[in-house]
Formats: sequence, C-alpha cells, structure tokens
Amino acid sequence: MAIRYGGDYNPEQWPEDVRAEDLVLMKQAHVTMVTAGIFSWARVEPRPGAYEFGWFDRVMDGLDQAGIAVCLATMTASPPPWLAHHHPETLPEDADGTRRWPGARQHYCPSSPVYREHAVRLVERLAQRYAGHPALALWHIGNEYGCHTRQCYCDVSAQDFRRWLRERYGTVDALNDAWSTAFWSQAYGDFEEVLPPRAAPTSANPAQQLDYLRFSDDALRACYLAEKEVLRRITPGVPVTTNLMPDHKPVDAFAWARDMDVMALDFYQDPYVADDHIRAGYHFDLMRSAREGQPWLLLEQAPSAVNWRPRNGPKPPGAMRLWSWQAVAQGADAVLFFQWRQSLGGAEKYHSAMVPHGGTDTRIFREVTELGRELAAVPGIEGTRSEAQVALLADWDSRRALELDSRPSTALQAPERALAHYRPLFEAGVACDVVPPDRDLTGYRLVVVPNLYLLRAEDAERLAAYVRDGGHLLVSFFSGIVDAHDRVHPGGYPAPLRELLGLWVEEFRPLDEGARLLLRGRYSGRADLWAEDIVLEGAGSVVDFVGEGPALRPAITRHSYGRGTAWYVGTRPDPGLMRALMDDVREAAGVTPVLPGLPSGVQATVRSGARERYLFLLNHGQEPAGVALPEPMADALAQAAPRAATVHHLTLPARGVAVLTEPGPQAGS
Repeated sequence: MAIRYGGDYNPEQWPEDVRAEDLVLMKQAHVTMVTAGIFSWARVEPRPGAYEFGWFDRVMDGLDQAGIAVCLATMTASPPPWLAHHHPETLPEDADGTRRWPGARQHYCPSSPVYREHAVRLVERLAQRYAGHPALALWHIGNEYGCHTRQCYCDVSAQDFRRWLRERYGTVDALNDAWSTAFWSQAYGDFEEVLPPRAAPTSANPAQQLDYLRFSDDALRACYLAEKEVLRRITPGVPVTTNLMPDHKPVDAFAWARDMDVMALDFYQDPYVADDHIRAGYHFDLMRSAREGQPWLLLEQAPSAVNWRPRNGPKPPGAMRLWSWQAVAQGADAVLFFQWRQSLGGAEKYHSAMVPHGGTDTRIFREVTELGRELAAVPGIEGTRSEAQVALLADWDSRRALELDSRPSTALQAPERALAHYRPLFEAGVACDVVPPDRDLTGYRLVVVPNLYLLRAEDAERLAAYVRDGGHLLVSFFSGIVDAHDRVHPGGYPAPLRELLGLWVEEFRPLDEGARLLLRGRYSGRADLWAEDIVLEGAGSVVDFVGEGPALRPAITRHSYGRGTAWYVGTRPDPGLMRALMDDVREAAGVTPVLPGLPSGVQATVRSGARERYLFLLNHGQEPAGVALPEPMADALAQAAPRAATVHHLTLPARGVAVLTEPGPQAGS
C-alpha cells in the first residue's frame, strides 16, 4: 500500500453535479483517501433525532466506486444551532463569565452531559449505518480538540472539576496540601467550596491553575473516549484517531497517544518563516515518537495560503511538495490537506484547497496532481520506521506550569526552548525522538532536557540512573525546580538533579529585554534571556560568564557521574554557540548524523522496513546543493531511468527532494 493521499472533503457544501466532478478530479490527482463529514452534523441531523443520511450514503458509495478510502469523521466537532437553542447550558463560558455563542464552531462545554449525550447518539447512528461499508478505513473522532474552547469555566464545568478533584485527591486535606492553600488563606473545608480559576483580583493559585489545565485536557479526552467506546463496540476492527495540533498546550499528545490507534497531526508551515521546517521537524518527530516509532498521519496542511494569519502568503512553487515529503521522511504514512475543494463562502473561503477557486488549470492543482503521482510511485515506504540515537524530553505538565504567571520571566516559553535544543540536532542531520520523561531511556546515547521546570522525583531518578549506567545527558536552566503540584523541591535548586549535575543554583538572574552576556571558555560567544549563580559541587566549568564580578561564574558545566556524563547549560547561548556545544556533546556520546558532510540546509532521514531502506534528502535552502552518497543508491522518484539505475552523487535544486533506496532487485518495488 502506498502513502495515503488526499484531503478534507466537505460534500455538504456542494450540489450533486459538483460532487460527481470531484470523483473524476480525485482520480486525476491520485487521491487515495479523504476525511469526510467533519462538519456535517447539521446536515445529517437537521432537527433533534431526525436523521437524513441518504445524501451521505451517495457520497460514501461514490468514493468507494472511485477506489477512494474514507477517514470518516464522527461529525461532532461543531454542534448544529438547534442544540444551543434547546440547551443553552451546553455553551462554554470564559473565566470572566462571558458565554461563547453559536455562529462559529466548537461552541460546546466539554463537560456538558447534554452535549455528550447528543454527540454519542449521533455517533451510534453513524457507526451503525456505515459499519462494514467498503470505503470505511479509519474513524476521525471530533476535530482539533481544544482549538477554540480550551477551557470552560461554567457551573457545569465547576461541578465536573470538583468530581475530578475528589477522584485525584480523595480528601480535602490532601487537596489543601497539594495546592499549598496555607498561603493567602485559601484553605478549603469542603470540595463544594472549590471553583475553577475564574477571573480573580490577582494571581490565582498556581497549583489550582495547573490542575484546571489537566482537568480540562481530561474533559476533552472524555468526549473523545465516549465516542470511541461506541465505535469500538460497533466497528471493532476499524482504527480510530483524531487530529492534534502543534504547540498546543491544552492537549497532552503523549497522554492521548494511549487512546489513539494512530497519531495524527495538523501542521501549517508558514511560507514567511524561513526556517519553519525546523519547527515542523520537531512536531513530526514528536508524532512519530508518541507511539514509539509507529508511522503517523499528516491529516491537514495547506496546498498554499491559509486564511487565519495576519498576512496569508502563498507557498512558493515547490514548497508544498518539499514540506509534504518532509512529513513522509519523518514518519508520516498519509499526506492530506485542508481541504479538497475551496469553499465559496464561510470563514475559510480564502484558505487554499487542492481544487482552488480557479479550477484545475492552476499551479496549485498541477502541483497537487504531481505530488500524488510521486507518492503513488513509491508504495514500499508505507509502514517503514526510523530509529534515533538521541531523545529530547517534552512534558505537557512542565510547560503548563512554566508558563503560568508569577514566574521569574515571562519571556521563558517552552516551545522556543524546545526548538533551541532541537535545532542544532536537526541542522547536524541527527535523528531525534521527542519523548516524555517517563519513557525508557536505555536505548539512547544522548538525552536532551530543555528547561524541564516541573520534574517528578521518579523521573529525576530515571535520568540519574540513565547517566550512572553510561548515558550522556544535557540539561538546560530552570529544570527540576518544582514537583507535580508546582511546589519547590527543597534542598536548593535543582534539588532532584543536584547530585547528578554536581552543582546547585543559588539565585536566578532573568535578563532584561535586549541584555546580552559575554561567554568565554571552551566556546566563546554571547547569551541572553537568563543567567544563574551556579555553585559547583563536583562539576567543572566549561564556559564562564565574563564581566560578572571579581570572579568568573560558571555558565556551562560538565560532570562525570557513574559511567556517564551530565552537562548543564545555565543560560541561553546564541545559536552558533549552542550548535558548537551540541556537536561536542553528541560526538562525546557517539551520536552520528544520518549522512555525514551534508551541505547547509539539506535534511537527511532514513526509513527502513523488512525489505528496503529509504534515504530521503530534502533541500530546504535557496540554492542547489550537491550531496555525495556513501554508496550507490537507486533513485525511487526518477521518471525516465529504470529502477535499477543508481547514483553516486546528486545535485538537489532549491526545494528539491530525492528518495533513494538501497540497490537490489526489490528496491523501490
């Protein structure tokens, strides 16, 4: 089976004759899968309990006759207006009590039993009707959970939050201890006194805020699980997924991965951000890692411009192809777009689509068709996997706690810090997994910890054991500061890592905007954002701050611990210095790039299966780049040359892509 290819299909927007044309054009564009029905609830249930599935039957049958598989949505992402009209208690409320009304989408309180009842009832009818349909390949539950309604603060949510707290803590005394309610006279005498962290005179209790973020995530997942239970019961052999979003604090991808049969991501690269492919790479690796290397699905991207940025520029020629192949190179088994045909009305009518307003005689449709042909030409990629020698830790609880108010610096943001550590690995051509702190680390040569503010004691011990057994660890500043309830670990910062790192931090020094510090030692350069008063307890200084008092102060340290090594970075080095540091650290750990000697801007990744090994080369630069191969390899995308033809050296044009296989009789088959 080849990589799945297609897009969101919204047939409710179009008359029958256009839908008939769609099937012809989908075949022309080599479409093999569509996601159908995401926003069809109002059309299939125009009145409470009155279902009109006939038109959607014709859609499903037509897609099947065209040989196109369906990722069938449960249609529950946007309730019809009648639900809010009859049940206004299902609408969400902001922290200040403002109610969110119908007229857009995702206008429901995740904790509302009334919303869930109607959603589950629809899913039951949907599953019963299309169970066994030959086009049904995958269930798509909901859509972009938490995109618009991230938290709801209504009375229904408050009641659900109190239930969640009782299950989590058992007693009010345990809650008071976890939330440090002795501060500011916040002690509770009964769970009924607890409210969501609504708008308050000043900073709300940080542990309460953190728990509400956790609760809200669980409330969203409860909606997903309620629908999944129906689908499992009626269509047990059909896998289920939902589309997650990048940099999305409300939804913990690692927690959701346990309830998803396959990970799926929506990612919209910005053509006005020159290095946005690095951010894409991080999230692609996270999706691949969330289910321990299992291939994932790119369920949404844009063929060209989007409609929701301040300035929505089109993708330049070749960018859509390059970025689609990047997803495949980093583990995607599907490349889909939002959407198939560009809407004529509504909020997203200026969002590009596979079939644009201008029709088929357009650059977009020609590029879409050519990409479909290419993906179909390399069917062996589907199901293959990648391996990495480096793990980068990511944790939703830590990010949520780090970005609350009343912290040393509001400029310290987890997504930027994650990319600052991922970038030098990506640019060096090093494969990297992105994993949670509770993952088994024994198979990695290097583990990178970017600013893991919230660190549980058991996870700290896992890191210590990893280094004691010979692992190499790099930790950045403001890590290991608080426990799971945002309480400072006693014993000096960072207490749970103090012995491992061979140091402690006496004081944080967040820097003023624009302030820069000079660094000198094994590497020289500048740093900004943050500094620390580091006291060495066995570690040695590798780089010092210059001009900070009569004695040099450590900025970057190295500590031998057991059979391994732990590095600590107490500031934000400039990108060049961070790259030099990371190069040294990974070389000491024995971490090798996928392909040595890559030109700047060229990405190399490998996917391997039982029969073939695929090497992907992608030129994200603006100039052609020559790449020497370590051995002759077959060009899987070559149109004229026979598959047996091999290349020793190739030149990638700007935004060029090459997919190479090991030579042999089965290569590329």
